[in-house]
Amino acid sequence: MTTPTARLVEEGVSIWLDDLSRQRIESGNLAGLIESRNVSGVTTNPTIFAGALAKGEDYEAQVTALSADGADVNRTIFEITTDDVRSAADILRPVFDATDGVDGRVSIEVSPDLAHDTAATVAEAKKLWARVDRPNVHIKIPATLAGLPAITEVLAEGISVNVTLIFSLERYAAVIDAYLSGIEKAREAGHDISAIHSVASFFVSRVDTEVDKRLDAIGTDEARELKSRAGVANARLAYELYEREFATDRAKALIDAGARVQRPLWASTGVKDPALPDTLYVTELVAPGTVNTMPEKTLEATFDHGEVTGDTVTGYYADAHAVFDGLKAVGVDFDDVTDVLEKEGVEKFIASWHELQGTVAAALDAAPASVEEAAQ
Repeated sequence: MTTPTARLVEEGVSIWLDDLSRQRIESGNLAGLIESRNVSGVTTNPTIFAGALAKGEDYEAQVTALSADGADVNRTIFEITTDDVRSAADILRPVFDATDGVDGRVSIEVSPDLAHDTAATVAEAKKLWARVDRPNVHIKIPATLAGLPAITEVLAEGISVNVTLIFSLERYAAVIDAYLSGIEKAREAGHDISAIHSVASFFVSRVDTEVDKRLDAIGTDEARELKSRAGVANARLAYELYEREFATDRAKALIDAGARVQRPLWASTGVKDPALPDTLYVTELVAPGTVNTMPEKTLEATFDHGEVTGDTVTGYYADAHAVFDGLKAVGVDFDDVTDVLEKEGVEKFIASWHELQGTVAAALDAAPASVEEAAQ
């Protein structure tokens, strides 16, 4: 009997797990999810690593060794996170090989403190890429205004990129342009452009959270009827934009030369409103050539009772446009919504990064003075 996650794969959706920890790696849990839940990739972010390191036990030996070596907080975070990503990439390498590099990917993010600094983002992306030293890694760069030129420059170096924190169609169009520009530059520099991969991470549930708050404040029947529809509609229109932009002469010329398309990735797919179906942002966003990166809770819900009925995106563009016409009619300023969400997204990742720094600082302070002392 075909499982719902296997059905997703049949429909052209890649399932990536939005979580990583050393315990998940060393216990065999990640390998098990690849085998039983059709997981073909992993994404990480500062919040995920903050949660993993807060548990502490799996990292004690490495923290002790790094402390004895005089490592500061940032070096310790760099070593720990790149080690975990490298290990996960090795577990996923068979998937990478079997899919010609399309899947089997693990993403690691540049420090969110650099979200508004182009040059520093480029420098850290190169450093992360070199340190992990695996072809099946994506470097995550946020789609801020400063991030856009960084995306182009990092791709131009032959480095695969996961563009994160995309909320608006306008910014998504700029991300696609940054991607195409990066591939053009990589080609000019003599890189094998068929080996450069990218995904564009379009956030979903956070859109509904912000829009629904505004619809509740408006309070009319027309507003209430639009609740919990904006996130899916926005993602569907993103896919419409993706289809259009990768059918241009510019994109087709690069694809004919061996370039890959930049796949849309649905992020923030865990349902925030408990009144909604827990698989909403999976089953309503099924389309060929997409990635859905799921927290484990959403993954298990999908495996258990997700109803995968085929493509739920490309035949729904008119409905999606109607949702946005409705939002405008009741007074929701969607440009302001996406501005707020981008700002909050960066701020939340910065807060998680600082939480991670605090956790590591405390672990370094508590570490034995030497590896020998820890063994006693």
